[in-house]
Amino acid sequence: MTTHSLYRGLDREALDVQYNARATVQDIGPTLKSYAELSETARRTLPCALNVAYGPHPDETLDIFPGATEQPGPVLIYLHGGYWRLLSKDDSSFMAPALSQKGITVVAVNYSLAPAVTLDHIVDQTRRALGWISKHIAQHHGNPQQLIVAGSSAGGHLAGMALVPGWQQRYGVQPGSIRGAVLLSGLFDLTPLVHTHINEWMQMSDAGARLNSPMLHMPDAGPHILVSYGTNETDEFKRQSIDFLAAWQARGLSGEYIDMPGTNHFDLVLSLGDPVSALAGALLRLTESLDDSVPPAGKQVPKIV
Repeated sequence: MTTHSLYRGLDREALDVQYNARATVQDIGPTLKSYAELSETARRTLPCALNVAYGPHPDETLDIFPGATEQPGPVLIYLHGGYWRLLSKDDSSFMAPALSQKGITVVAVNYSLAPAVTLDHIVDQTRRALGWISKHIAQHHGNPQQLIVAGSSAGGHLAGMALVPGWQQRYGVQPGSIRGAVLLSGLFDLTPLVHTHINEWMQMSDAGARLNSPMLHMPDAGPHILVSYGTNETDEFKRQSIDFLAAWQARGLSGEYIDMPGTNHFDLVLSLGDPVSALAGALLRLTESLDDSVPPAGKQVPKIV
């Protein structure tokens, strides 16, 4: 049977395998349960402002967990994954107990889900959320000049879109206020997804995929980024992160790869709530460097193994 190469020598069947993150784990249920239970514990036990509106739609809300230090500190803005069609902010504050103790204000962002809305709409929502945070986070013990965007999988893509130039002033994000990014198992070039089962709910055109690909809209200036992925991810998920970090560094921008052995696509992000993990350690070093003029030193981009 003749097959068609659609992207990097891969046909439709191979692309579906490469971008099927759920198939890389035996059972996603326990990890999703951890997201929800740990986030519920954070809401129940920490000082927080819940369901704060950043826009007029009921989906456009935030949960805010102020840092537990005297002075306002850095702000971690978490954009959840779920291939743009699953999960919510209610599953997304599991890192707040560990990070708030270190003086980091955590904001979990909610957005509408596909297929009810387009990716253009979701990107617009997350940018409007960043604008709201930039203007109002000082009222919640956060430093609006020390914003760090973070996300996993589809959330990694949305965090990457926050680094794209040209939108910040229109949305009220102060110049230079995004001081870091944590990009976990992200999707930075969406052009292959047009040829996969993911497009059954995303309904992206080729032009729309290019418009919303951070890899195709790299900035000339940007913050220090932390990039990681799970050990057993597919080659394409790994390549997306490696290529983005390499392109970032090739522009003279600062970034590093954080090796997280033993993790997978879904449990990697839980490491942000584990103070002894390499990922949390790198984030804390980043936050500690924000008052310095020199960013953390970047590490060599890894090869796919």
